[in-house]
Amino acid sequence: MKIGYSRVSTQDQKLELQLDELKRFGCETIFKEKMSGKNKTRPQFTKMVDQLRMGDTVVVWKLDRLGRSLKDLIELVSSFREKGVEFVSLKDGIDTGTATGRFTFNIFASLAEFEREIIRERTMAGLEAARTRGRKGGRPKGLSKEALAKATSAKILYESGEKSIKEIADGLGISRATCYRYIELMNGRSNGILKGN
Repeated sequence: MKIGYSRVSTQDQKLELQLDELKRFGCETIFKEKMSGKNKTRPQFTKMVDQLRMGDTVVVWKLDRLGRSLKDLIELVSSFREKGVEFVSLKDGIDTGTATGRFTFNIFASLAEFEREIIRERTMAGLEAARTRGRKGGRPKGLSKEALAKATSAKILYESGEKSIKEIADGLGISRATCYRYIELMNGRSNGILKGN
């Protein structure tokens, strides 16, 4: 059974374009959500996942309708595959029910793993450089382990100059304000001013 999932970020945005495409593809059931992808609780998404059965196919209009980040997407699609559920993204040309689709998604997964490894290596190199200068590393006060990992990633990505603040925040599933705060915390500045992106 083809099951569609459509989502827009605000109440003002319209679902019609996504719904038309999902119906044209043959989706028998479509779950509709009007909520930001960053929201941890998406009731319609949860309802859809609870109803998935082996042999079903989850269909979205675009990848960004399903997950908050590449890491999030890979985890979701991997959990679908474990249940015997395929995944299709219409605009991105991904269909895990085909060899080509699985290959494309595996490339995404490899890239995400590669990026995590680079971030980890840069973090370790940064901590080592700080230690040689007599500065101690460690978690800034008030940050959980998960927040520390995101803060470290935000700082590294920002300093690399390869991504804008918006891209970094979207990739980490945090707001721009939180992204700025994390970078300042990691820089050890209370009133630092970052160039806008």
